[in-house]
Amino acid sequence: MSKLYADIIINISHEALDKVFQYEVPFVLREKIEPGMQVIVPFGRGNKEQMGYVIRLSQKADYDEMRIKPILRISEKGVSIESKMIRLAYWIREQYGSTMIQALRTVLPSSSKVERKLQKTIWLTDSEDGLSFLEKAKKKHRKAQVRLLEELLKHSPLSWELVTRQLKIPRSTLERLEEQKIIRIETKHRYRNPISFTEEMKPPKQLNEEQQKIADEFKSDFVQNIHKTYLLHGVTGSGKTEVYMAAIDTVLEQGRQAIVLIPEIALTYQTVKRFYQRFGDRISIMNSKLSQGERYDQMLRAQNGEIDIMIGPRSALFTPFQNLGLIVIDEEHESSYKSESVPKYHARETAIARASMEQASVILGSATPSIESYQKAISGTYRLWRLNYRANLGSAMANVYVEDLREELKCGNRSLFSRRLKAMIDDRLKRGQQIMLFLNRRGYAGFVSCRSCGHVLKCPHCDVSMTAHRGGKLVCHYCGHQIPMPKNCPKCGSLYIGAFGIGTQKVENLVQKEFPGVRTLRMDMDTTRKKHSYEEILSAFSNGEADILIGTQMIVKGHDFANTTLVGILAADMSLYANDFRASERTFQLLTQAAGRAGRGNLPGDVVIQTYNPEHYSIVAAAKQDYQLFFEQEIAYREVLMYPPMCQMMVIFIGCKELDIGEAAANMIGKEIKSYFQSMEELSMHGPSQAAITKIKDTYRYVIYLKHKEYHALIIVKNHLEKYMEDKKIFEKAQVTFDFNPMIGY
Repeated sequence: MSKLYADIIINISHEALDKVFQYEVPFVLREKIEPGMQVIVPFGRGNKEQMGYVIRLSQKADYDEMRIKPILRISEKGVSIESKMIRLAYWIREQYGSTMIQALRTVLPSSSKVERKLQKTIWLTDSEDGLSFLEKAKKKHRKAQVRLLEELLKHSPLSWELVTRQLKIPRSTLERLEEQKIIRIETKHRYRNPISFTEEMKPPKQLNEEQQKIADEFKSDFVQNIHKTYLLHGVTGSGKTEVYMAAIDTVLEQGRQAIVLIPEIALTYQTVKRFYQRFGDRISIMNSKLSQGERYDQMLRAQNGEIDIMIGPRSALFTPFQNLGLIVIDEEHESSYKSESVPKYHARETAIARASMEQASVILGSATPSIESYQKAISGTYRLWRLNYRANLGSAMANVYVEDLREELKCGNRSLFSRRLKAMIDDRLKRGQQIMLFLNRRGYAGFVSCRSCGHVLKCPHCDVSMTAHRGGKLVCHYCGHQIPMPKNCPKCGSLYIGAFGIGTQKVENLVQKEFPGVRTLRMDMDTTRKKHSYEEILSAFSNGEADILIGTQMIVKGHDFANTTLVGILAADMSLYANDFRASERTFQLLTQAAGRAGRGNLPGDVVIQTYNPEHYSIVAAAKQDYQLFFEQEIAYREVLMYPPMCQMMVIFIGCKELDIGEAAANMIGKEIKSYFQSMEELSMHGPSQAAITKIKDTYRYVIYLKHKEYHALIIVKNHLEKYMEDKKIFEKAQVTFDFNPMIGY
């Protein structure tokens, strides 16, 4: 029988993750040991017993077998939170393709170069002794001692900052008084708190019948230790957050903790405010705007059991709660839940995996669920919940108008605003009501369309839009098919053909020109660079400091402004013709989410969708707010062309600084797949070919697309290729990464 070896890390601090030591697994432990386990090993020259964590098992020795020591035993301390996170890292490494070190750096909080904040307080040891010493200090005219003791006799303890800065007491004076035991100086670690506001706690809202039924079912399951993945499909404004909070109440009652994932940093302010009003300071937040110290402190608070709920985007999934009971993923359809860096994990699948490991539940929520999730829900893999009506009975769904920009052009209107939208903006401004103008730039990659007839140039092989490139050519980013840029529309012959594009700043200028004196706020990447800029913009709009809020997709996600009665969608087509098979889905989601921002209070709402293609099924379904209609047509399209979820897809990305080496590496991988997996049924390969953007930062880029009905089949291909590339020197220069069911084009 071949020997078994374990790669073990002794110190799990971030800076020590690269230091992996190999040990032999004794025969008696072979059936018990697995990645993530705590083990006791002999370490160093003196063979001192140390605790380590198994991160990988292998039958290959990396060193001289005579020098490899055996593991002594499995630790009796039980499964620690570190063990759980290492086990999750191993799962990520296997499922998505990366090194174990990359996976560990993803799931473990960084502590390198983070200094703990210290909080010093000064106490008066004894009030009688203090009074006596004060009299002596007055007689000897020791003014600093007098100032300090007088203040301490009124208020004890005092903060170090108040004493040294406001009272201006020298350090030497404090040290002398401490030596004489007149005062006591206490030093404690202080957490950096990223929540900058305080809100009074409010009692839970009364749930309506639909909400209560769902909350009761969750509670019944949870207390019986039944843990599922639930998909909560609720129309915009149906009160999904109240259901989340009711479920979290149940989890907290059972002494467990919850993670709430949100897709955009822009949602944090309103989300945290609502959760703070319900749960007080037992919540914390995690997002990319926090300093490294703030992030580390929140992870430490969670690990020490000082908070129960963590709210944040994708990275909050790895909060080290000791007794996790629930993971909520709000707006679960969002592409931001997919990591764009290695390992390219999806937070949804990773959350379900973590919940399974820790006997926890998962709630996925959305008004426009991803096609993948809804397919699993109707097939019974997930439990499907529905909220069919808005929680506020006084707020009906908004009226939606679809404006055909081709007709506007025929009538001589070449402005950014259709006649209906312009009239409605004017009306709302007179009434003192607010407006949101949404510029749909998501997925914009220079698609080419005709302004006369709305025709978009598509690849005849892939049914995705062609992308304009320099040199007057159009390229398909999926198969590499190329055609020259036409001078006339191939459908109607019009000269009004070209790449489509506009920015938020231009929209703001046109609004101010069209409606003089209007107060505008703009929310995009340029205006939200500062730490608290999201909160400032949203708070200003909520407080009525602007008439019109202009922005990209970040303004249409989950925000609730009661006085907003009109939403204008300026360019619905910009995401519709992105070079991505998910383009129709993303367009439907964005338009539906945008439409859901209007009329959320007691005032009725209107939505105007401006498009060159009003007949497209995603726009028709979004105008009707009809998810089922969209799903049925979209799933049929996916089935015909074999796109996820009707098949599984893996992109192999090859990047190299040298053109010849990059091309050779891509061809080697392609040939290996063809030769080794020629007998694998239903495996299809497209490529190798140049990526959509062939060169970035002097790196040449190549891609290979693989499809198969079974995800596990692609894992087998990935595992084989990782072993194949191990001993090939060419791959020391060519970087290869794997992306399963990609959310972005390559």
